[in-house]
Amino acid sequence: MNIGSLLTQNANKYPELLAIECEGRSYTYRQFNEEVNQLAHGLMAEGVKKGDKLALMMKNSDHFVFTFFAAAKIGAVAVPVNFRLTATEVQYILHQSDAAVVVCDKEFESIIAEAKQGSAVRLVVTVGEPETTGYYSYEKIRSANKEEPKVEVSEKDDLEILYTSGTTGRPKGALFNHSQIFKVGIAVVINMGIRPHEHILHLAPLFHSAQLNLFLISGVALGATHIIHRDFHPVKTLQAIQEHKITHLFAVPAMYNFLLQVPNAVDYDLSSIKRVGYGAAPMAPELVKKSMQLFKTDQFYNLCGLTEAGPGGILLDPEGHKNHLGKGGKPIFLTETRVVNEEGIDVLPGVIGEFIVKSPMVMKEYYKKPEETKSTLKDGWLYTGDLATMDEEGYITLVDRKKDMIISGGENVYSVEVESVLFEHPDILDAAIIGLPDEVWGEAVCAIIVPKEGAVVDEQELRSFCRQKLAGYKVPRRIFIEEQLPRNASGKVLKYQLRQKMRTESNVK
Repeated sequence: MNIGSLLTQNANKYPELLAIECEGRSYTYRQFNEEVNQLAHGLMAEGVKKGDKLALMMKNSDHFVFTFFAAAKIGAVAVPVNFRLTATEVQYILHQSDAAVVVCDKEFESIIAEAKQGSAVRLVVTVGEPETTGYYSYEKIRSANKEEPKVEVSEKDDLEILYTSGTTGRPKGALFNHSQIFKVGIAVVINMGIRPHEHILHLAPLFHSAQLNLFLISGVALGATHIIHRDFHPVKTLQAIQEHKITHLFAVPAMYNFLLQVPNAVDYDLSSIKRVGYGAAPMAPELVKKSMQLFKTDQFYNLCGLTEAGPGGILLDPEGHKNHLGKGGKPIFLTETRVVNEEGIDVLPGVIGEFIVKSPMVMKEYYKKPEETKSTLKDGWLYTGDLATMDEEGYITLVDRKKDMIISGGENVYSVEVESVLFEHPDILDAAIIGLPDEVWGEAVCAIIVPKEGAVVDEQELRSFCRQKLAGYKVPRRIFIEEQLPRNASGKVLKYQLRQKMRTESNVK
């Protein structure tokens, strides 16, 4: 078994079933498999071999999917790259991953030209007609050969290197083999009840582990129809659900927030939706409730995992949402979880500790980072760096990243709790809580607020609103108004950027 063989099987099983539709281009499973094979043979003809690292700097598209599966079929190791990164940031990933090949969209060609300098990259393939001398055209590199590549790829062979979000520093490359990612797919299929012939809408970036591993790969394995959007647009999302009778939707919290701002959102027929997934960043309970009203379903799943686990970790299913909304959930299939203190001993219910995970889906290692691997993988457990509590029923709630916890006047303040209250305020579109140095309190709780269009947030009124629901030391002492929050591709707020910006604007040392 390998990930490429999942496509081959369904090309034989469902040859005429619609597999992919993207920007007016559509492919049956037979055509999907043939496209992948043609690209695979073309890459091999240019010297790409098993074990080579193949970077993809591409937006969501049929070409991204073909490239990923072509790499899987010839035993190359896919390295999806965040297309929002600068040339300097991309250069770090190309060097650190030992990338030998890059496939990119034409709009990123100049970034790759700068980023690959001094790297091991020997082949660049551009989707479209390349403008850089020495680059190859995606269309022209495709072979006429539609047969299966004759490359022996086992489940223990490496499949992908997924770079972490880099919210606290430089990203690290989590290395996975085919077997680990296959189990990721099994876990999500079992926990979410995904069935063959689903209609899956892909909104979140495919370079992100959730959209790629949880839903693209599992969907291909089951024979689902994949509707792929190159960019997220709220109105086009609602139109696609109505037009394509989408049954399965996954999005990051910020996307649901934008969907709720569409003036006539309730006029769209969203009744085909069977289940709704959210994750990659905390989603305030109030936002979940409003999203349930929009989709007229309670079949919501909170997927609370991390890249290093596949992604995997815990899940709050629809039944759990009834009485435990706001919690992360319980371990997913094939997974054990604990909450421990600094000595690695389980804490009592309600006590905050570090969330740790054990499963066959956890990464092999951080690629070429033995010290970081050693400090993260201990005695078979993945130490996540997330602070959490576990209740008497075994439900886990993530409260903050270790590095984002605020200590104000000797009291611990967890940003997720305060942010959830802010999202209940009718004038707030988006919000984040950070700590800034304070001479009196050590750290001051600070709120960065994005008001809804046309709304004016009154600071005193907002503090009074918070005092009704929070202890006094948790109420924001400083409030900053911004037009938007900096986020990475998975929807996580880049709090280190906010801290730097607010310290500069406030002249805080």
